[in-house]
Amino acid sequence: MRTSIVLSALLGTSALFSTQAWAQDQQPGGSAPQAAPAEASTPKTNNFVIVVTASRVDMMGKAATASQGTITQKEVSLRPIVRPGQLFESIPGLVVTTHSGEGKANQYLIRGYNLDHGTDFANFVDDMPVNRPTNTHGQGYSDVNFLIPQVVSGIDYTKGPYYAAIGDFGAVASAHTHIANDIPTSITATVGTDDYQELFAGGTYHITDDQRLMGAVDASHYNGPWKPGLDFKKVNAILRYSQGDASDGFSLTGMYYKSGGGLITDQPERAIEDGTISRYGTLDPTDHSKSLRYSLSAHLDKPIGDGQLSVSLYGIHSTMELVNNFTHYLDDPVNGDQEAQDETRTTLGGAASYTLAHDFGGIHSETIVGLQGRYDNAFVTRRHTKDRTTILDYCMQEHDDGPATKYATVNSYCNADRVHLLDLAPYIQNTTTWTSWLRTVVGMREEFVHANDRSATNGIYGSGHQWLFQPKGSLILGPWAKTEFYFSAGRGFHSDDVRGVFGTVSNIGTATGKTPLLAQTDGYEFGIRSNIIPKVQLQLAVFQQDFQSELTYNADTGQDEAGAPSRRQGIEISGQYHPFHWLELNADLAFSKPRYHTDDLAAYGLTDTYIADAPEFIGSAGILIDDLGPWSASLVWRRLGKHHLADGEAEPTDNGYSEFNLNVGYTLPHGWKFNVGVYNLLDSKDAAADYYYTSRLQGEAADGVTGIQTHPLEPRSARFSITKTI
Repeated sequence: MRTSIVLSALLGTSALFSTQAWAQDQQPGGSAPQAAPAEASTPKTNNFVIVVTASRVDMMGKAATASQGTITQKEVSLRPIVRPGQLFESIPGLVVTTHSGEGKANQYLIRGYNLDHGTDFANFVDDMPVNRPTNTHGQGYSDVNFLIPQVVSGIDYTKGPYYAAIGDFGAVASAHTHIANDIPTSITATVGTDDYQELFAGGTYHITDDQRLMGAVDASHYNGPWKPGLDFKKVNAILRYSQGDASDGFSLTGMYYKSGGGLITDQPERAIEDGTISRYGTLDPTDHSKSLRYSLSAHLDKPIGDGQLSVSLYGIHSTMELVNNFTHYLDDPVNGDQEAQDETRTTLGGAASYTLAHDFGGIHSETIVGLQGRYDNAFVTRRHTKDRTTILDYCMQEHDDGPATKYATVNSYCNADRVHLLDLAPYIQNTTTWTSWLRTVVGMREEFVHANDRSATNGIYGSGHQWLFQPKGSLILGPWAKTEFYFSAGRGFHSDDVRGVFGTVSNIGTATGKTPLLAQTDGYEFGIRSNIIPKVQLQLAVFQQDFQSELTYNADTGQDEAGAPSRRQGIEISGQYHPFHWLELNADLAFSKPRYHTDDLAAYGLTDTYIADAPEFIGSAGILIDDLGPWSASLVWRRLGKHHLADGEAEPTDNGYSEFNLNVGYTLPHGWKFNVGVYNLLDSKDAAADYYYTSRLQGEAADGVTGIQTHPLEPRSARFSITKTI
């Protein structure tokens, strides 16, 4: 811990008293607002090419807010990651962790929010939405295990509800991950501790000077330190045809993903302390996951008249099964509480926008008019199981005021819902540069969501719709002395699980009143972006955000449920320092005050305003080295700070975790490269996730024991890779 504080202080001090020398050029990218991935710029001096190591594009004069940005392909390729979701930890103030296993979506935490598996973090890959509304396990479930890091060309990110092109689940943060049209032809073999193996092969065939066919396949196996081993197997594949460029081009992309393996979720801390299981053990070794996803997406970008047309279409089919036992023998003291959550989903959609620039004397204005649409057809179920393979013919229903009750299944389902969702959203956004020091961004978005749900177990049918008008705007002043000031306000939302809206699964709805289809949020942000100190980029953002209804995870039901209104207030500070062309030091510090915000706490079963699992601090610091002769490297520290564990209660609290990850590469002659990654470098014994709820071990009292359930960080591990580029 002392080492963490020292490194953070050194990097933070460097960021505050030094700065950035090289700006970045960029192209508009897809539907992501105002930003796009860009390679680090390559200025020429005396006919020598200097490669500038840069983790983020310089957004001075381009961004709508102080907290918006773009992660470069350089950062993506250098970052030490154990799993694809950790690429998003390059977004300032975001922690990506896990509480169960490799086959499950990650946990996302940012700005004082525990976003569970993606409740308010909108994820897009090649403009395809990753979040799944009314998911079998969690609202907005965002599983990015299908992503191959070697084909990622950059990540655009936003924070807050200030962008007209960002809709459902993007009110707190969003990420648009872009896929490269062209990658080097290479093969990479990786082996690691804890029984890890991976093989990647990919490359690009140039049909003509203007036409490309990029493809890649990645297969891996991982047991981990867990007892028993996960035996997790995963296969990813991508094939992409592209022609032209970002302003006049076309692409067609097919993706495939299949995985399966064990899950070891958070376990009762008391079972570890009394020796019932080991630190990396589990009370139910039959927990399991399996997932399948395949998709087709297309993009067209074309100059038309005086403007620019951008169109994207996609189709996604996915299936998943998660078998988890969170509460063990609390509800069913005979066979246990294991449940299988299954889902089959087809998602179709697309987006179109037209951008038109205007000049009125010395005033420059750019207007984007767009339409986004998405349709989901999903069959979402839950079954009561034992040892994963045995499907029991009854279910247990937990009650707050008494013991669980037993009822018969319907066709083996505890609940089963056929859900149809339609989301349509026209939007318009105008950016006007009034003077050399005054810029405004004004946007409007109108959301229309229609849903229906028929339960196959209780016969309940519900149908309804909701409109939501979302004004958004930013005022940008400067630059003065290479410094810009931002004032932003906006409205956004997240959708709620329709099973709670229509009452087919009652526990998912709010404790009071009717659950809305769309839960509104309003946010405000003030920020500064400055390059005033040579060789440094600095960003500061102060924000407040109010939610009409907080989404929280209930381990008893295995679902996210709508809860009380909430408020976050906080400040974020980021800096990147480039003392040499081959070196970057960066630091991100984010402080938040998360609280429920209602005059009637008792109506929601709360005694105080504290929000469970909502972090008050998230920090990171890093060193990037590239093209230092044959060497490249990165060292990243990540800190998840203190958070309360029980909703509405000050105690208990958890101190979070701290972790260092290291990546070192060495380029050999004739296209060979050797790489080693070391994860949890200092072998931290912290937990990746801690929760506080009631569970029961065999032999304990019938009403169980309320206590900490923990999932440890994986111990120090290493992976060794050898790459041959052809």
